[in-house]
Amino acid sequence: MGSAALQQEIDIDHASALLESQSAQARIEWALENLPGTFVLSSSFGIQSAVLLHLATRIVPDLPVLLVDTGYLFPETYRFVDELTERLNLNLKVARPVLSPGHLEMRHGKLWEQGQEGLTRYNRLMKVEPMERMLNELRVGTWFAGLRRQQSSTREQRPVVEQRGDGRYKVYPLIDWHSRDVHRYLTEHDLPYHPLWEQGYTSVGDWHTSQPLQPGMTEEETRFFGMQRECGLHL
Repeated sequence: MGSAALQQEIDIDHASALLESQSAQARIEWALENLPGTFVLSSSFGIQSAVLLHLATRIVPDLPVLLVDTGYLFPETYRFVDELTERLNLNLKVARPVLSPGHLEMRHGKLWEQGQEGLTRYNRLMKVEPMERMLNELRVGTWFAGLRRQQSSTREQRPVVEQRGDGRYKVYPLIDWHSRDVHRYLTEHDLPYHPLWEQGYTSVGDWHTSQPLQPGMTEEETRFFGMQRECGLHL
């Protein structure tokens, strides 16, 4: 897999344009044939994460699945991780920050309560750096992720495939899916939403920066106190 990418330079813009009309499965298969390994899938084990976990591992059963565990995930998320890992027989790889929650708060206080600068620093220490270490350890060449354009304004212009500044490729098989497509897939394959879906959550990350969708709120406002949508992993 990925041998073609080693033999010739890939026109990512052209490839992404062609992949716009393809199915999610076809996008994954194209990446496996044309992009360099090692291949991984990142997952937050969020509200709709079962879709891509199921879809991708049907094609590559032993695909490494990367989870960043900050130590601040909801108890329901940890149970959801265990449930899906067992049910889908996932090859789960967990990336953890150098600092434990207690050590972080001893050194820096509750960074998520310290405005935009604090949030940025928190996300860098607890999410971005652990993920970067894992990507380097696994020598990742191509990274699948479940971003969808419908989720936020910061994702509206995402292509199907792009190349990061570090040279790695990122592929978004579900980029043009809508909530109805997600619901249909989950229903057809008898897959669960995250348990907190039933409590009004439309997006789930750390417990201290996630809240249920309330009347008058946009989905983007349910994360990071409405100050931002992205945690830094997908910038």
